[in-house]
Amino acid sequence: MKKTISILLLFSIYMTNAQEKLKYLPFGSIKPTGWLKTQMEKDVNGFVGNLDLLVPDLINDPIYGSGRLHKNSQLKDLGNLKEGDAEGSEQYKWWNSETQSNCWDGYIRNVFLVDDKAGIEKVNEYVKRILATQDDDGYLGIYDKELRYNFNSENGELWSKATLYRGLLAYYEATQDKKVWQALVRAVENVMVNYPINASSPFSSGEKFNGGVSHGLTFTDVLDKMYQITGNKKYTEYALFLYTDFSRTYQSEEDVQLKNILNPNYKLKSHGVHTYEHLRPLIVAAYQNKDLQKALTIYLERIKKTTTPTGGPIGDEWIAERTADATHTGYEYCSIQELLDSYTVLLQKTGKAIIGDDIETIFYNAAQGSRNPNHSCIAYLKTDNSYEMLGTKNGEVEPDRKQTRYKYSPAHQDVAVCCNPNAGRISPYFIQSSWMKENENTLVATLLMPNVLETEIKGSKIRIENNTNYPHENAVHFKIQLEKPLAFILKIRKPRWTTSIIINEKYRVEDDFIIIERTFKKTEIINLEFKTEVSIITNSNGEHFFSYGCQFYANIISSFEIKGKKYAKGFEDLNYKPLDNSRFQFIENQKATFENNSIKVTLKNLNSNKTQIVTLRPFGKTILRQVSF
Repeated sequence: MKKTISILLLFSIYMTNAQEKLKYLPFGSIKPTGWLKTQMEKDVNGFVGNLDLLVPDLINDPIYGSGRLHKNSQLKDLGNLKEGDAEGSEQYKWWNSETQSNCWDGYIRNVFLVDDKAGIEKVNEYVKRILATQDDDGYLGIYDKELRYNFNSENGELWSKATLYRGLLAYYEATQDKKVWQALVRAVENVMVNYPINASSPFSSGEKFNGGVSHGLTFTDVLDKMYQITGNKKYTEYALFLYTDFSRTYQSEEDVQLKNILNPNYKLKSHGVHTYEHLRPLIVAAYQNKDLQKALTIYLERIKKTTTPTGGPIGDEWIAERTADATHTGYEYCSIQELLDSYTVLLQKTGKAIIGDDIETIFYNAAQGSRNPNHSCIAYLKTDNSYEMLGTKNGEVEPDRKQTRYKYSPAHQDVAVCCNPNAGRISPYFIQSSWMKENENTLVATLLMPNVLETEIKGSKIRIENNTNYPHENAVHFKIQLEKPLAFILKIRKPRWTTSIIINEKYRVEDDFIIIERTFKKTEIINLEFKTEVSIITNSNGEHFFSYGCQFYANIISSFEIKGKKYAKGFEDLNYKPLDNSRFQFIENQKATFENNSIKVTLKNLNSNKTQIVTLRPFGKTILRQVSF
């Protein structure tokens, strides 16, 4: 039943005259309510708010201040197993900057969004400490004067800045603290002065592995946000310069380089998280240079081939020219966050409803399905069909590596403390893209979730609360509160799986948005329900997936929980051994029906060779499962 639209065709239509269609609202304008707020509060009290206690040497490393890196700095012992790692050792010098800055970015956003007073005070002290490390010339980073901006090998100069500044930008938008803004303006200017536009090469770093250099391309996140706040094109022009320099310099197999994109025989092969985070710099660059718009359409089509129907992008750890497979390709939590974040930028630039569908698919399925529903921990790597979580990918052996990533952990220190910080970022980034403005007269509900928006429309304050249990129910209830009656336009994304709409309003549908245009009274309630039916999605491998609304449904495999390393009371590694090895096969007369938030379906049990009725549960609430048949 589900329609599929070629991303390549879609973008060839609208990219002929690329203009940004929507505008972000300042961070903090949209806050979670309902089950989403409850989950985030648990995260703040769980691993998201306690990483500084679980891995103190990493989070408390003064790498931005007294511990800045210099010529004689030694490799750091991060507590991880390095057997089989192909990424090189130099990354271990700058790695703590990524860990702690992404950790703080997620923590800052979570505590402000759930109004955690103690957490906000903790953040205030952190920001004061960071600002105190800024040099007189504006430099805010991890290198001493003898090294900064002077590299011919692996380094984390731009990457350490990108991760730090993203959190500071969120803090500024939430507090409007002018000292923070001034520090950011000076810090970004320091980069632009020392790496002058079109007269330097920030990404020239020799011809060895350069993962930190590659990550640094995401400094465009900071530049795009600076542009969103100021409207100053110098920031996006500099972002275009960074992408251009990245494309012309040596990089160790980076998919986003223009020569690779324009090669018709090229298949994605890079470290997955790079591939998905680099979509954002390409998007920003394509909106500055129309010659890059074809490259963007090609890149998006390739990413689709590496993504499972549940939104899981290959990232275990390299894409390696593979296409997505429910059992044999895993996805990293970092990759989930980075692809979701990239799609939110795409949504803002294009205003296309279909991108909102892709974002919801990722968050409500792959992301939720990689969290442990019973404990405060996440999977570093996960597969759609998760038959065991004992360290390896469904029992597959990697001869050159001691694989431990397929388990649940509050930190994953034995691998890298990168996925847990990113798991702390994903909900805030998802929420901040749920409402946007098309113009001063139009508000757009781009993503559906329980939340509350407070902003201004035509200079008048407005509050809209979405009272909903979405996606567990497909009804939403918008309570609108105004200072005075006001005429404006409200647009609500119509999910692609919708078969019909029930609403207590006069409306029209344009480009998959429900449009309500009238004068609203001071208090209004809009009741809206999206009708749907069970969908069967078939992937390129001939595997069948069952969905209802934006959620996929899976057969839960009962399991035995095995405790591993203990970080602190209530925080430990968890493995899961299956207690049932039954596998099921799709049959044509499956008689799938939806009831009580589950799908009843007739499948063939491959163990007994008989058909039986199986109850499929929401994918996002599972640990071990079979989702493709």
